[in-house]
Amino acid sequence: MANIDLQDDLTADAPVLSVRDEEGHLNHAFIQAVEATIDAEDAIGLLKLAGKLHEADTGDLIESLGEADRARFVRLLGDDFDYTALTETDEAVRLKLLETLPNEDIAEGLGDLDSDDAVYILEDMDAEDQAEILGELPYADRAQLQRALDYPESSAGRRMQTEFIAVAPFWTVGQTIDYMREARDLPDSFYEIYVVDPTFRLLGAVALDKVLRTTRDEKVTSIMTETRHAVLATEDQEEVARRFERYNLVSSAVVDENERLVGILTVDDIVDVIQEEAEEDLRALAGVGDEEISDSVLTIARSRLTWLVVNLGTAVLASIIIALFEDTIEAMVALAVLMPIVASMGGNAGTQTMTVAVRGIATQELGARNMLRVLRREVLVGFLNGLALAVLIGLTAWAWFQSPGLGIVIAGSIIINMLFAGLSGLLIPIALDKVNVDPAIASSVFVTTVTDVVGFFAFLGIAALWFGLPF
Repeated sequence: MANIDLQDDLTADAPVLSVRDEEGHLNHAFIQAVEATIDAEDAIGLLKLAGKLHEADTGDLIESLGEADRARFVRLLGDDFDYTALTETDEAVRLKLLETLPNEDIAEGLGDLDSDDAVYILEDMDAEDQAEILGELPYADRAQLQRALDYPESSAGRRMQTEFIAVAPFWTVGQTIDYMREARDLPDSFYEIYVVDPTFRLLGAVALDKVLRTTRDEKVTSIMTETRHAVLATEDQEEVARRFERYNLVSSAVVDENERLVGILTVDDIVDVIQEEAEEDLRALAGVGDEEISDSVLTIARSRLTWLVVNLGTAVLASIIIALFEDTIEAMVALAVLMPIVASMGGNAGTQTMTVAVRGIATQELGARNMLRVLRREVLVGFLNGLALAVLIGLTAWAWFQSPGLGIVIAGSIIINMLFAGLSGLLIPIALDKVNVDPAIASSVFVTTVTDVVGFFAFLGIAALWFGLPF
């Protein structure tokens, strides 16, 4: 990776372009200027434009460039390209870009990153490329990254940063301050100092404000607090995020099964986890898996097809219910006009309850201790909303078809379906969770099926009985 000496050239006057517009999107003129410097192979101009961007802005810029321009962008920036920007891009974009870069350049770039960012970039790469890149790194860095990669995916060990400050319990505050001033291999930013015994077993932590407010001759053990919220390296990242949220943590120690300090997690890492988990739940509710905006047509189609096929099967079940009342519908065509209303209202109500239930399960706010109370609440909500909608739709059907009986039929079926929507929207996610099936992924298909089947059956069945139609 060539190191370009541009210090003198960068002092020259250059037009200043706004990176983002008023809505927070990358400025189109800025992107065009970057593309022009890439086409011209103008390393000096590119460094003036994009060399000092925040990694989040650089990540968005990489995604905005064409696939061919991304590798040229990295090559032209040379040693001034911050590989942290790759943690801010979609996985598909990152992997395609990494495939075009020499592994020795990637290794050199990762060597300047915090361990958690380096692991984030490495973990999705092919095992062969991983091994080659790790082999280019110094032994100490390689061992740290390999240990993190050996932890399960989505665990605290994968997310942790292995750069931290640990001191012996017999150290004084003065020794600790002198060490932080003189040592050259400290992390760029930190919030706590950890106290460990000779075997590196975690004893406690000292906040930086306490260090600054204590006399130099005081021992760190006198001002340390026991780390009640230490995280096990194998613990799931979603559980860790919940702990940060519950206890308002800024950082937390990560320990192995022997309570030895192996890393730390900071709130900026956890913000990313919370965002990822929320996006994952949102996509799962729609049955779109873990697809990214940048994924190919075939990748997206394949990921969506499975649940569309399942939904097709459930739709056939609803059609079978309708077929049972074929003669009823033929005798009264108005029923065919009003059927979608019953199913649609039930489906929407079920989705509302299901969304609340799935989120409650994910955050552990919904469990055995309050399930009956929440169930009663959802049944009452379904009944009250059903009653209100029944009046509105019943009067509308009466006026539309000049049939008070038809208004009563659809009103009764709406109330029934809304009650079942509340029940199924809550009970189905809970049941799926009990059998270790992700309720975020599977709930919507089954809830929609229940509300369709119940809605059609209630509406057509009540109509057949009320009007004496053939069943």
